[in-house]
This record gives sequence, structure tokens and C-alpha cells, in this order.
Amino acid sequence: MAKSALLKSSIAKKVAMALSGIFLMLFLAQHFFINMTSVFSSDTFNSISHFMGNNALVQFVIQPILIVGVIFHFTMGFVLEIQNRNARPISYAKNNGAANSSWTSRNMIYSGVVVLAFLGLHFYDFWFPEMVYKYVEVSPLDETRYFHELVAKFESPVRTGLYSLSFILLALHLWHGFSSSFQSVGFNNKYSRSLKAFGYAFAIVIPFGFIFIALFHHFNH
Repeated sequence: MAKSALLKSSIAKKVAMALSGIFLMLFLAQHFFINMTSVFSSDTFNSISHFMGNNALVQFVIQPILIVGVIFHFTMGFVLEIQNRNARPISYAKNNGAANSSWTSRNMIYSGVVVLAFLGLHFYDFWFPEMVYKYVEVSPLDETRYFHELVAKFESPVRTGLYSLSFILLALHLWHGFSSSFQSVGFNNKYSRSLKAFGYAFAIVIPFGFIFIALFHHFNH
């Protein structure tokens, strides 16, 4: 009975983590689309950023949900990792994990830690200054400031390098996490193979697209 309850609890945690992961991937795709406009048009990027930064629904509903989603997703990851390790307290003398799973699936917790650290840097670079600008300093609205603020962050080769490295780790995290999230919520049908292929494409295009944006602004600032 206790084992059954533990199993149900573990499954529920995995489903909840998967749902939060899918939500974060949708946000990631939207964030990528907005940032990519900065490569083609500073005016378009400024317009979209100004709308997102001053829309009440985005600021006071979607943004808090996003922050909670980030905290929840990574907390569940750590909880499940600890739970899985406690379930096998005796280490095997020889464990050939590569025979049964990929490197990315066995090291999701480590790539997740790096991604979490990157999110902390991202919040420090963009979210906190934005909150100070609008709610602490109460500075006047400036619809043209967003592009210059973005480009300024990528002037430093060190910061640009850290961002690029973080997105490579994000790609590894998504390589397994994308299809795993949908499997955890029960998506297992004739479209599963196509979804898995799309997940691999997503894990490459989105992170390396962000790297392209960072390098583009670094070399063209």
C-alpha cells in the first residue's frame, strides 16, 4: 500500500513537472520570436517589448505565473532526483547506464542546474533592472530604450560567452526534456515519432537561435 501511494505520488510529480516544462517551452519559443526581431528591426523589437512591458495582463498575470512555473519546474526536478536516489540506496558495483539511456537523460539534473543559474543571470540582467526602472525609480516611459538595453548586455565578450554556453546546456536539456514532457502527460500515439523529431529540431533551433542573436549583437554593437 505504501509503495503504491509512493508510486502514485511520483507519477503525479512527473506529470506536474512535465506540464510546467511544456509551459516554459512555449514561453521560450515566444521569447525567441521577440528577440529575433531585434536582428531585423530595432523599431519592431522596441514596439513589441514596450507592449509586453506595459500590458497589465502580461505584467500582473502571465509574468507571475511564469516565475512560479520556473520555480516549480526546477524544484520538482530536484525533488524527483532525490526521490529516485533514495529509492536505490545501494549502488551497483557496475552500472552501464549508457546501455539503457542517453547521456542527456542521465544528466538532466546537471544541465538543469546550469539552466537555472543562467535564468538567475537573465533575471539579473533584464528583469530586475526593468522592475527598478518602472516601479522603484518610476522613470518616464521610453518606447525606444529596449533595443539599446539589449545590445548593451552583449558588448562584453565574457557575458556573451556565458550566455552562449548556457544555451548549449539548454539545448542538451531540451534534447531529452521535450519528448519526455509529452510522454509524461500521456502523449503516446502514432504522432509520437513526429513529435520526437520536432522536439530535436526545437532543441537545436531555439537555443542556437538565441546564441546567434547574442553573437550578432556582440559583433555589431
